[in-house]
Amino acid sequence: MRPRRSVLYLPGANERALEKARTLPADALVLDLEDAVAPDAKATARDRVCEAVASGGYGERETAVRINGLGSAWHDADVRAVAPVGPDAVVVPKVGSAADVHAVDRALTDAGAPARTAVWAMVETPAAVLRAEEIATASERLTVLVLGTNDLAKELRAEFVPGRAPLLPSLSLCLLAARAAGKSIVDGVYNDVRDAEGFEAECVQARQFGFDGKTLVHPNQLDVCNRVFAPSEADVEHARRVIEALERAVADGRGVVTVDGRMVENLHVEQARRVLTLHQAVTARESGETGR
Repeated sequence: MRPRRSVLYLPGANERALEKARTLPADALVLDLEDAVAPDAKATARDRVCEAVASGGYGERETAVRINGLGSAWHDADVRAVAPVGPDAVVVPKVGSAADVHAVDRALTDAGAPARTAVWAMVETPAAVLRAEEIATASERLTVLVLGTNDLAKELRAEFVPGRAPLLPSLSLCLLAARAAGKSIVDGVYNDVRDAEGFEAECVQARQFGFDGKTLVHPNQLDVCNRVFAPSEADVEHARRVIEALERAVADGRGVVTVDGRMVENLHVEQARRVLTLHQAVTARESGETGR
């Protein structure tokens, strides 16, 4: 299991940001060639991002590159430049169908991308939401769905309100598609970097829904995001008690048992094991980051 609690966008044209990212506690970095880069800076940003990926130094952080979308003036050049340097993933904006995934997969392969370079598909239109299952199952190279909630809200003509009621059906459909396909899924960004309380509430909501993590627009959001999407000490202790209790019950010939007043059976053990696996992955990642 690879933690994707925090996925931080970084402007590809900003050399200082690319350098600083090597020290940030993000699980994943998205070096952006799309929205964060002005048209006249696309070529420079492409060169800087490819150099950054090739030079490495990002440690355990998953390093992805967001290319410009299919049909844009920069897409083909982005693919040809990014594929050979072998980032962990290529993030593709505004994926609308399985055909889009197939086209990107073929282009990456033809351009020399290693098999380990994944595709992360951004779902950010109503059409993409309605085709989320076909997108999620289109390719073995596709491993993550990324919600683009800003564009999605614009297309829906929805308002940004606390609790995100206008977006909840779309979030649910995408989550169902990802889980049915066995893929990861990360939530969209929270725009107001000054609103720490609102940001944490949205992280909690996304975790409760079942998202693996959240995309971020500012490093100040990292600590809260990492904390919310990681199992707490109480979660870890409860998971251990669940596993131990059911193992004792099975040894005694029983199929169910109660822990903290609640019935526990095999499905709860599976959930508990996932909690412990995520905890171990997070601990290993943070230990590697600090050199402990």
